[in-house]
Amino acid sequence: MTTSQADARVVEAEGWDGQMFMDSQSLCLDPYVMMGLWAGATERLKLSTGVTNPHTRHLAVTACCAASVHAVSGGRAVLGIGRGDSALAYLGLAPVGLSVFRRAIQDLQILLRKESLSFAKSVANDETPSLDTMSLGARPEGTTLRWLPKDLPKVPLDVAATGPKVIEMSAPIAERVTFSVGAMPERIEWALDIARNARSRHGLTDQGISYGAQVLVYCHRDPETALEAAVKVAAPLARFQVIQGNAAGPQSVNDTANFAAIRKNYDMNTHGVAHAKDRLMGMKLDPEFVRRFTIAGPPEHCIKRLLDLAHRGLDRFVCVGPSSYSESWGEDRHLFVREVIPALRSELSALKPGR
Repeated sequence: MTTSQADARVVEAEGWDGQMFMDSQSLCLDPYVMMGLWAGATERLKLSTGVTNPHTRHLAVTACCAASVHAVSGGRAVLGIGRGDSALAYLGLAPVGLSVFRRAIQDLQILLRKESLSFAKSVANDETPSLDTMSLGARPEGTTLRWLPKDLPKVPLDVAATGPKVIEMSAPIAERVTFSVGAMPERIEWALDIARNARSRHGLTDQGISYGAQVLVYCHRDPETALEAAVKVAAPLARFQVIQGNAAGPQSVNDTANFAAIRKNYDMNTHGVAHAKDRLMGMKLDPEFVRRFTIAGPPEHCIKRLLDLAHRGLDRFVCVGPSSYSESWGEDRHLFVREVIPALRSELSALKPGR
């Protein structure tokens, strides 16, 4: 776990563009505390929740936290949000419903633009009495971030999306959409098509939005060593496809069988626990499925796979894996930083100048 300012400086020096912080109160430190800590130790890293949800904090609190990091970091915060995963699971809850999530991301955009959100929409549905019950000469009629500096750029909203309905609803609303559909080219193209069609129906182009993908990457000069490592950690990322039913999107017969195995066998009690990797092996995920769903292999293989996805329309990658590489890999632990990042940056700058 990267918890110190020294860690922050190392990550920035390695050449990464940003760091995401998990929001799961039972499993990790508070993300906004960590983002603030890292803001004070870095100069250019973007800092994002990875990801928060609409339930565990009031939307006004979430907007205030993200905007606070934005202010103290000089405009480097990103608000990453999804329907909820382990944060809700450890409260005995499933991800929030689609209609609730749609309203949440719409309302967050209102608050982040320093506009007013009516109390009718923003007050939690509990037994706390309404402000109307108080004897006041005048009272607020909505919630807004009144303290936001006029010259502070808006915090970008980044929606983590797996299924077609979340992709479709978020693409016209958010500045960023990050797909969690694996590294299979056909699944990335499927997600991009849904997002672009949704924006087109609203009269929008790809201007003003950034498409990203969360991908599991293991870089090692020995392909089999990299694949073996990826097999052990593929399930936590792949399970997003099936946490509420069968996986959507293009998939082979082999893909379907592996998604089904994850859906049946994933143990949320061991989620986020390092020593659980061997227990997850009991799912017996097919190596060919892992090879396609993840990116595992020598630097040239990782570069080729990532560039292929970028050429299909992605602007960003949220890479999961490098920080947890085994110490036993020696200097190979740093292959991604030394060889893959510079090559990607060079190629992608040529593909999209200013990227």
